[in-house]
This record gives sequence, structure tokens and C-alpha cells, in this order.
Amino acid sequence: MKFIETNIADLWEIEPDIYRDQRGYFLETFQLNKLQEKGIHGPFVQDNQSFSVKGVLRGLHFQKEPYAQGKLVSVAFGSVLDIAVDIRPSSPTFGQHYSCTLDDKKCNILYVPEGMAHGFLALEDSLFIYKCTEFYHPSSEAGIIWNDPEIGIDWGISDPIISQKDLALPCFEEVMEKL
Repeated sequence: MKFIETNIADLWEIEPDIYRDQRGYFLETFQLNKLQEKGIHGPFVQDNQSFSVKGVLRGLHFQKEPYAQGKLVSVAFGSVLDIAVDIRPSSPTFGQHYSCTLDDKKCNILYVPEGMAHGFLALEDSLFIYKCTEFYHPSSEAGIIWNDPEIGIDWGISDPIISQKDLALPCFEEVMEKL
């Protein structure tokens, strides 16, 4: 596994070693000791997956303390524009975001640490999978509106498919006032 530092503190993009031949390919998607070497300790307690058709935007989501989640996110098939926003007030990269394309060709993985808002846009029909360091707690669920100009994410789309719940999310400033 190759760990690529990002512009966000503690956020890692991971490129697994892929062994391809005429039968297909093999790769490791999770190896705890390699993650621990980079300060990623977990424990990972829940696996989730979602299927999204092209043009679906999910996010920007997070769970408030004490139920904040770290996530290992990847795509089993398809491709997504994946976004992480640092909402940790004490972080040197507070308010900054990182974007990358996760796809089934590179089989890359993004580690999103606790204290980050996260979302993605399906660039094609996609199966998104992720491991979480905390169980889902509905009362701790929160989010930031996807197109907040203060964050300035270039999603590359003007009219994505978004749930009513995500369309009602507050802006970054409002969220930070309540945390």
C-alpha cells in the first residue's frame, strides 16, 4: 500500500498494490498494521455501502462528538468525486477541503479522520463502501450544505440529485457556531 499525504492534516489517500493477470486482479483493501504505522488506529466497528446512480450527491455528513466517525472509503465499482472538509477548530487545516476521484480502476481508498465532514458525487453508477470507527448514532448526525460558498468546493456539476434532507443542511458557519 502506498500512503499519499494530502493537504489536510491526518487525511490519507491510499493506493493499494494491485496484482493483475488474465484472471482479473487481487488487492488488499484493509491491513491494520499498515494503517497503524500512519497513525490510523480505529477500531473499525461498522461497514456500510451505498449504491448511487450517476449525478447523485451525498453529503456533506459527519457525526458530532462523542460519536465522531473516522472512515475508510472506497468504490467497489464505478467512480465518485470524494470530498472531505476539515471541521476540527484546532486543526491547522480547519475549513479546508480535499477532493479526489475514487474509482474501480485505481481501487484507491481515502482515510477520513474523525472531525471531518464527508460527501461524494457519483460520476457514474457506483457502489460506495466504507468502514467506520464509530457506530451510527442518529442523534449525533449532522452536516453542511453541499454548495456552501465559504468552503468553495468545485463539484463540477450545477444540478446534482440530492435528498431533501441534504438540501436542508445548514451552512459551514452555522454548523461551527453550534459545535
